[in-house]
Amino acid sequence: MSRYTEAVCRLCRRTNTKLMLKGSKCSTVKCTLDKGKNYQPGQHSKKQIKLSEYGKRLREKQKLKFLTGLNETQLRQYFAKAKTLKGVAGENLLRLLEMRLDNIVFRLGFAPSRNFARQLVSHKHILVNNKTINTPGYKLKVGDKITLKDYLRENINVQKSIEKQTLPSWLKYDKETFTGEISALPTREEMSFPVNESLIVEFYSK
Repeated sequence: MSRYTEAVCRLCRRTNTKLMLKGSKCSTVKCTLDKGKNYQPGQHSKKQIKLSEYGKRLREKQKLKFLTGLNETQLRQYFAKAKTLKGVAGENLLRLLEMRLDNIVFRLGFAPSRNFARQLVSHKHILVNNKTINTPGYKLKVGDKITLKDYLRENINVQKSIEKQTLPSWLKYDKETFTGEISALPTREEMSFPVNESLIVEFYSK
């Protein structure tokens, strides 16, 4: 994962979007955007800056990069893969990212943020089809089952996150065994990335 030197709130201000990078804190603590700081960080940030067409495409790409925690090389590799698949390249890109293990752990409610979900996977707290997987970018498919290991089920952060769990229709969850299952591929409307993927495709196609 790439480590950003800027505070995550500055990343939200830079993209003028709530990226929810702090998980539940973004909902329980007043966001800087809610406080009216919906302008770019920096000394002259309050000046109205009209983005060029390139700037708009760059902003959308950066937004997706911040949301997923990927670096530029990784994101380009996902785009290259998306172009080889049938269908619309932009939707293919988002679907590939949606089916990453760390993102599914986040969507199942085991973690309040993708960053926390990435740590759960990296620290071997997650089972996929009863096998320990510690690769955040592991690609899941329909029918795969994702389980939280027993010893972490009493973790306060995990419990709070599960209480706020809102599942998309393409995921199933068994609360008795702390196991989720992918029942279908997500449609564009059910994906969790608030970006304009067509601008991202244009950015990488130039």
